[in-house]
Amino acid sequence: MCFYLIYLVEWQIWSLFYIINKFIILFLILLLFFVIKYFGTDALSGGSQVALLLSAGLTIFISTVFYKVPWDDFENAMQNNIKTVCISLIILLLIGAIAGSWMVSGVVPTLIYYGMKIISPKIFLFAACILCALISLMTGSSWTTIATIGVALIGIGIAEGFSPGWIAGAIISGAYFGDKISPLSDTTILASSSTETPLFTHIRYMMITTVPSITIALIIFLTVSILHQTNDVVQVDVFSSALANTFNISPWLLLVPVLTAIMIILKVPALPTLFIASLLAGIFALIFQPDIIWQIANGGGDGFTSLTFRDGFKGLMQAYYGSTNIDTGSAQVNELVSTTGMNGMLNTVFLIMCAMVFGASMMGSGMIRSLTDQLIKIVRNRTGLVASTVTTGIISNITTSDQYLSIIITSSLFKDLYKEKGYESRLLSRSAEDSATVTSVLIPWNTCGMTQATVLRVPTMAYFPYCFFNLISPLMSIFIAAIGFKIKRNAEAVRDVGTGNQSTSNI
Repeated sequence: MCFYLIYLVEWQIWSLFYIINKFIILFLILLLFFVIKYFGTDALSGGSQVALLLSAGLTIFISTVFYKVPWDDFENAMQNNIKTVCISLIILLLIGAIAGSWMVSGVVPTLIYYGMKIISPKIFLFAACILCALISLMTGSSWTTIATIGVALIGIGIAEGFSPGWIAGAIISGAYFGDKISPLSDTTILASSSTETPLFTHIRYMMITTVPSITIALIIFLTVSILHQTNDVVQVDVFSSALANTFNISPWLLLVPVLTAIMIILKVPALPTLFIASLLAGIFALIFQPDIIWQIANGGGDGFTSLTFRDGFKGLMQAYYGSTNIDTGSAQVNELVSTTGMNGMLNTVFLIMCAMVFGASMMGSGMIRSLTDQLIKIVRNRTGLVASTVTTGIISNITTSDQYLSIIITSSLFKDLYKEKGYESRLLSRSAEDSATVTSVLIPWNTCGMTQATVLRVPTMAYFPYCFFNLISPLMSIFIAAIGFKIKRNAEAVRDVGTGNQSTSNI
């Protein structure tokens, strides 16, 4: 009887925590609603971060005042959370350095220049998807890709008689594919760090669901392009000329991404890979683009004759850490080649730090545990676990209106559950990316949906049916879980459920 009463009290406490969880999450959603409403695309500049801190403060207040949870529990949780993302924050800064150095060195412009040469009316949608995928893969940013080359492709596609919805669908599918698997992508880093999964382990595991999804999308785009009657008009000359007249376009510059890819294949850790890649780009910038380095060092203008040590040092340092604006004679190309360096990553660093504080408040209070206990009652098998994760990622995108928060919330809610079930963290990180990252652009009130609809001047619901990669990815994640391909459980967890296996086994 005594044990029964203890169990009943514990059950009531966890049930109450579950109700409070709903209140906390609803409070966060309400704050984010007003942040998105009044700040729009600037929501990540500080408003979302403050909303996370306020929600964390409310969680800690309720827990310490009403449930007597010691402050030390929260402090320890914060220290542990921030410790887990410390390397990721350094990686983000290196990504900012790469974004700047790869652009001013001419690596990215060279990729764009050669990529645009392959565009033909009969393969336009197919080529547009691949081009955006390559640029997004190299830059790690779907937003930058869509806002620059995507805008140019919209004009080209319309001139060739394609509907804006189809064009935007191809652009977004390619851009989000590249963003999703790029080691330079902040969402990729966030998903891996939130689940404590090594970055390149996460990327390699995503290939299992990502490659089939983009392959299906590319087949659709290629078929539609071949069958489409075009005007045989290709308007890439302005873009190509602006790049060729500004940068020294050379195949030798492709050595930088090739060597970076080799390091990734050889499983060199993320930090040295990104560091070496940025150093290589800096060396190539001094060799191939001395006039651009001179302009950056001297604030633009003409008058370049030779590159002094002072100009090279100052220009290269600014490319790594600060903003660069290069005049190419084309407003669209100017936007494409402008960079923000390490400074441009500070809002993401700010967001991750605040998110870790919010997550620590939920863990320190025990509220994450209560939510996990509720999920355990619902999840019965591997497919249900992944399907629940994917659904949570999509619902989080709908309710929080931001892909970053969706990744964090999904990862936090399921992290302990995956551990208890014995599944590897890379399964959770992949499931979060297959849902939270790619579906954000399909929701009109999400920051991604709002931004891309505004930039491309195509309503979200107009391009929604044609974003095949984004639509297929969540379904592919569930399908792969259903067949169990490359999904493993720890030997200890397998024994716990009574299978008796002595080593890691496929389930």
